[in-house]
Amino acid sequence: MHAWRPRNAVQFGLVAGPLFFLTFFFLWPVGELLVRGLGADGTSVGEVFGTASIRSAIWFTFWQAALSTVLTLVIAFPLTWALSNFSFVGRRVVRAAVSVPFVLPTVVVAGAFIATADRVGMDDGPFALAGSVFAILVAHVFFNVAVVVRTVGSYWSQLSIDDEHAARMLGASTVRTFFTVTLPRLRPAIAAAVAIVFLFTFTSFAVVLILGSSRQRTIETEIFRYAISRTDFGTAAVLSVVQLVTVLVLVIVNQRIRGRLVGADRITLDRGRPLRGMRQRVVVGAAVVVTMLLLAVPVLSLVDQSLQSGGGWSFAHYRALADRPPFLTVSPLRAIGNSLFFAAIAAFLATAIGGWAAVAIAFSRRSIGRLVDLAFLLPLGTSAVTLGFGVLLAFDTGVLDLRQSWVMIPLVQSLVGVPFVTRAVAPVLLAIDPHLREAASSLGAEPRRVLRDIDLPIARRAIGVGAGFAFAVSLGEFGATSFVGRRPDFMTVPLAIARLLSQPGQQIRGQAMALSVILMVLTTAVLLTLDRSDRTVL
Repeated sequence: MHAWRPRNAVQFGLVAGPLFFLTFFFLWPVGELLVRGLGADGTSVGEVFGTASIRSAIWFTFWQAALSTVLTLVIAFPLTWALSNFSFVGRRVVRAAVSVPFVLPTVVVAGAFIATADRVGMDDGPFALAGSVFAILVAHVFFNVAVVVRTVGSYWSQLSIDDEHAARMLGASTVRTFFTVTLPRLRPAIAAAVAIVFLFTFTSFAVVLILGSSRQRTIETEIFRYAISRTDFGTAAVLSVVQLVTVLVLVIVNQRIRGRLVGADRITLDRGRPLRGMRQRVVVGAAVVVTMLLLAVPVLSLVDQSLQSGGGWSFAHYRALADRPPFLTVSPLRAIGNSLFFAAIAAFLATAIGGWAAVAIAFSRRSIGRLVDLAFLLPLGTSAVTLGFGVLLAFDTGVLDLRQSWVMIPLVQSLVGVPFVTRAVAPVLLAIDPHLREAASSLGAEPRRVLRDIDLPIARRAIGVGAGFAFAVSLGEFGATSFVGRRPDFMTVPLAIARLLSQPGQQIRGQAMALSVILMVLTTAVLLTLDRSDRTVL
């Protein structure tokens, strides 16, 4: 029996609405960027690549991303091994806790490492965290450990252990069994994690901009400097094209790798086994404790520095957030209100458009549904800086000159949130028994009523999860907002934190830490609330 679908005219309306939004606010700005980057703005690709500083920034972007990826894999692997192969008290808590750094806004991560440098005295020397490559690498590892643990660990924990038992029975040692049996089976998952981590570190913006200062420059930071500081849109557009092409290649590679994971090997419910013997307990305990301490130190240092005032602990820096420093256009407290306001609107827009797209995916023909699904994954694979710069170029004339309008901030932030809603809601709608819809339709219910009375009640929780993720992402968004949030009275928390961290003085630094803690608490609270729903969006 064919799946129930609304009439063709209704299907067209379902598909046309979300795609129009995506075309107008995403494809057009990116297309405008491509046109200018390919020479229409008077700046040739040869001229840009002929600049030594540009070549240096491109080279640094690639090698720091590669090194960050290798370090992340090395540091995360022991914990991944422990969580995948052993069952112990607190295993679920550890798996959840290790994901917290990944969901933190990038400006908070940068602030946490500045606080760590102040606390442990790493302000100078070869391992200084201020303005160094080392700071960028360490922050990237901190941010991306969860990617390896979740991507590789989830796959590893469900791999059948039979082949490894067979190898051990034939006399292979534990080490040889791992390298000859286990590791080859893990390669697709490891490759997927490597592609994701490289993508995130390649497009890292706030971490490099704040921790690297002006010494370390990547493609992302150069796009921002040429577009905003130098108003050289031609050079910034060429760099954005380089960035966009690289990111798209990485996304395609990641999608192909993920396709190999489906049915790639025999799976089990959970291969984790109880700990046996003192040696096993010590090794697993060390892997868990050491990794968790490395992840906890920056967060604890951030909280500690936010409370340090006058030689002791107090809430002075938090109280000072109500006052406006001379170099900020609004008080940090007002910035919190702005961020909550913009995030709420962005979440509403993302939920409306993402939910609409999910309905289109579920009710359209399979080929059209796949097209819509792929189209709304594009914003996830596009650098936030590239997106923000494209919007800045596209909406700059006549009635469409929205560069100084507050509307652009939630619109751009919603583009980043829409894929989360779509990926949360579409699978639920696809899983609904079509006989329910067919029965309602046979009783005379119009497609609109079928959607209202059957689909929406079932998908209500998934809609809430997607909306929550969109809100959290919008709350900490920094890259695109750096371009469209230029009006003085619409400063957001991430922009205020970056501005505070760029100024000297312990009092100002303390306010930056306090504001970072508030943003961290808000984001974590939203995500912990979502975790109770037991649904996975990513």
